[in-house]
Amino acid sequence: MAHLRSRRTLALAVPVVLSLTASLGFLPAAASAAPQAEPAARAADAPRLTYVVNTSTDRDTIAAVTKAVTAADGTVVATYDRIGVLVVHSANPSFAQQMRAVRGVQSAGATRTAPLTAAGTTDEGAVQMLSDEQAARTASASAATEGSEPLEADQWDLRAIGADQASRINPGSSKVTVAVIDTGVDDTHPDLAPNFSAAQSANCVGGKADTSEGAWRPYTSDDYHGTHVAGEIAAARNGVGVAGVAPGVKVSSIKVSEPDTSLFYPEAVVCAMVFAADHGVEITNNSYYIDPYLYNCMDDPDQRAVVDAVNRAQLYAQKKGTLHIASAGNSNHDLGSDAIVDKSSPNDTTPVERTIDPSECLDLPTQLPGVVTVSATGVQNLKSYYSSYGYKVADVAAPGGDRLYQIPDTPSKNGRILSTMPNGQYAFLQGTSMASPHAAGVAALLKSKYPHARPAQLQALLKAQADNPGCPESYDQNGDGTQDAVCEGGPRVNGFYGFGIVNALRAVK
Repeated sequence: MAHLRSRRTLALAVPVVLSLTASLGFLPAAASAAPQAEPAARAADAPRLTYVVNTSTDRDTIAAVTKAVTAADGTVVATYDRIGVLVVHSANPSFAQQMRAVRGVQSAGATRTAPLTAAGTTDEGAVQMLSDEQAARTASASAATEGSEPLEADQWDLRAIGADQASRINPGSSKVTVAVIDTGVDDTHPDLAPNFSAAQSANCVGGKADTSEGAWRPYTSDDYHGTHVAGEIAAARNGVGVAGVAPGVKVSSIKVSEPDTSLFYPEAVVCAMVFAADHGVEITNNSYYIDPYLYNCMDDPDQRAVVDAVNRAQLYAQKKGTLHIASAGNSNHDLGSDAIVDKSSPNDTTPVERTIDPSECLDLPTQLPGVVTVSATGVQNLKSYYSSYGYKVADVAAPGGDRLYQIPDTPSKNGRILSTMPNGQYAFLQGTSMASPHAAGVAALLKSKYPHARPAQLQALLKAQADNPGCPESYDQNGDGTQDAVCEGGPRVNGFYGFGIVNALRAVK
């Protein structure tokens, strides 16, 4: 994977050995001007881009807009008529502008700034593979603990949220599926194969679901992120390797990362959320932000259209019973503040520094209504140094690891999260990418206990069982006398932990 990188900071993930309304009703009314009568002439050097065109769900309107797309020199790749979203390719440089003038079009915009060729992740820091020596030492330590997995002694994260004890009471129901929307999952891994649901898996890259055998798998072993996430959720307790937070539930893979670049474009995520909803997935895990913008601003017509399309898809899934869990990000940004400096967008061409208002410029999908935003903690139950946060933005917190300031007393002394990797391997990673699947696993345990709970009820249950350590008196991690982040709020709800750190044991009791 040429450009797998931390999705909230600079490129670091290099392997080493071992308030919106439900309908976005504040969008302006569609203009009534008709499209040009003749197809627009393509500029000789115009790039071919992907667009989303958002309309009402009325069949006649969609038909008319589809005709207008063709007239504007566009090609419809996929039509999601139940949410009124069309995915389109076009080399017409005026395509989006022309479509915004079409009767029935509510928003339209490019989903990328780089041309189409023949979305990243929220892990933070380098991958550390588990060496044979570490595995042997960890396995020896685990042998002394009856009923534990061979590498579980290094899984401080399970013990931090009571997941090791919870699995003895209720490991989760096989009737509950968590879809990993990510870089793909290696379902042949011995810790994942027992719980994998191929029938609920697909490749959504490009905006159209491919359900052919193995399409959901990583392109190469370098596309490890989704496999690691899947193991944190549901690695089986089968006497092999590690254990997941909910080792009895099912996990599926919906691949959304572009080959080579590993970018997660909006059309793929729209496809993934609709696919999950239509295939009975109860929970999705979203350890990424949607490329190419770290924050999508409502005053930009292209970014506005992206927010509209993704929000329609995720709301559709919620209405069908799917809860979305998402990572808060690794930039140590205060998402509840008045201003944030974004130096990374767009990340598919040349980034331009900009100062954004996080109430008007949204991190997708984590800041969409009804999506559970998860910040990261280390072994000391303190916010991880890299984790973004925000009062009334963060919903819950979960173990994501902290390699610098929170070191566990485990065989490896590694503050990161140990989980599955492609080709039967294991590795340590850290990031809010790792926090989100811990929360998703606890949500899956709650769904197992309360099978009829709707997404909003499940989110309320997730918050209710959480343990909140409250704001720390000081957050000067490196000891330089300067606060590295400011926690607002009280002991019940605050910016670092939301309603608290998720608790698997409470979830099953």
